[in-house]
Amino acid sequence: MPTVERIILSNFKKFGYLELEFNGALNVLIGDNEAGKSSVLLALDLVISASRSKIDTIGLETLLHRGAIDRFGGGARTVDRLPELFVEVYLSTGENPGLNGKVNSKSIECDGLRMTFTPLDDFSKDIAEALAEDPSNFPYEYYGIQFSTFAGEAYSSLKKHVRHLSIDSSRIDNDYAAREYTRSVFSLNTDVRHRSKLENAYRQSKGAFRNIHLIDLNGKLQTYQFAVRTSSKSNLETDLVITEGDISIESKGKGRQCFIKTEFALSKRGGENQLDVLLLEEPENHLSHSTMKQLIERIAQSSNKQLFIATHSSLISSRLDLRKTLLLGVTETPAALKNLPEDTAKFFMKAPDNNVLEFALSRKVILVEGDAEFILLDALYRKHSDSTLERDKVHVISVGGTSFKRYLDLAKLIGVKTAILRDNDGDYQKNCVDNYLDHVMPHAKVFADENPERSTFEICFYQDNQATCESLFQTARRRLLTLDYMLANKADAAFELLQKKETELVAPSYIQDAIKWIRA
Repeated sequence: MPTVERIILSNFKKFGYLELEFNGALNVLIGDNEAGKSSVLLALDLVISASRSKIDTIGLETLLHRGAIDRFGGGARTVDRLPELFVEVYLSTGENPGLNGKVNSKSIECDGLRMTFTPLDDFSKDIAEALAEDPSNFPYEYYGIQFSTFAGEAYSSLKKHVRHLSIDSSRIDNDYAAREYTRSVFSLNTDVRHRSKLENAYRQSKGAFRNIHLIDLNGKLQTYQFAVRTSSKSNLETDLVITEGDISIESKGKGRQCFIKTEFALSKRGGENQLDVLLLEEPENHLSHSTMKQLIERIAQSSNKQLFIATHSSLISSRLDLRKTLLLGVTETPAALKNLPEDTAKFFMKAPDNNVLEFALSRKVILVEGDAEFILLDALYRKHSDSTLERDKVHVISVGGTSFKRYLDLAKLIGVKTAILRDNDGDYQKNCVDNYLDHVMPHAKVFADENPERSTFEICFYQDNQATCESLFQTARRRLLTLDYMLANKADAAFELLQKKETELVAPSYIQDAIKWIRA
């Protein structure tokens, strides 16, 4: 089974240049909107499929990197300066000599496929005239598409070197996408000879329908008569649908469509018509939480194929092993999490709730230990910074105290500036300093009160806001002392303070220090 080991994009979509290395079994792409996850899957799909019709549908003007076009427009408008686009897919070494060669940007001998968009040499004079006539004109129409192996041999959609399927759940109700999916599945389950035989039989049956069932109607007509389309635009592949229980899956809900299509692809195993590569775009779309967990389980059990998944779901990215994750868009170069400690990866796989994706996509994060700190921190941040968390792009995430080190393992790999607010639990040196000696880094810092008597957030907050807390809780606490009431009702007490005393609240000094540090 061929696997994709590497991809190189040059002047493709948002990327002037991008190089990614892949895992042979599973690759999860995460990133914010417009980070390029979909572009990577699209590049893989176009090169592997060699589908000119897909490129015509998408349009070259949407594929060529805008920055390259702008740079060309800002300089001499000559043919030799026109930007070129290429995508290279490096494959594991197989037994097909037609794939192996050095026709790639790295000039290394290996198996691979290449797609290029370059100006056509035969039209150099026409291109030069077009460029001279209109300074704002870009000659897309004079570009040619080429698909070639690293051996320099041309290939097309009729000769598939890698059997793949692409499922975009964000376009589940798009007619073209539905037809393309069905066409791909049909192709995977039949060879060329079998497909040709079926298509021929289908065309003949359409002709027979006219000769048998329309003959009486047409007998009443003279110049103009009825027939059935038999052109390539109305053939077996375009008319086929996939059913479940005799009901077309296109008639089912979007969530069920997503699940069926993905599960169907995952069920493809070895054999003559095996699936080598599966591309999944946002498989979480339209799925309930429970159905998504079922899908994750199916993905985890999948074998004999290489998976590429682009997702916005923390559940998917963490449950499928963060070490198989590639983070796009946050740092200058993509961050691979393959070096994440194994115990941390397994922790997030089993954690009941986590905010891995929110953390990974942030530039600055404040991690807090409990609900009370989370509830009050926004107000305290505004009080002591004259700004807001949103304006400063600081995210606050509530995690259990034992999870701090897990998130610091992530911070070490992806460079997220991280402030930890935690209780000293009666021993600042042991719990807040020595405990994190293996996680010391310039962009992460632990903040806690150093006084062992001020062992928790509630104690610190009460002592620094004693008059305010007493005035608010003196009736609610009844038989309890105010501090005891706050300790016994942490979240409720914090919410009531926020609702009724927000303008009076003062943050403990260690929280003020954290706010200054995260903003620096």
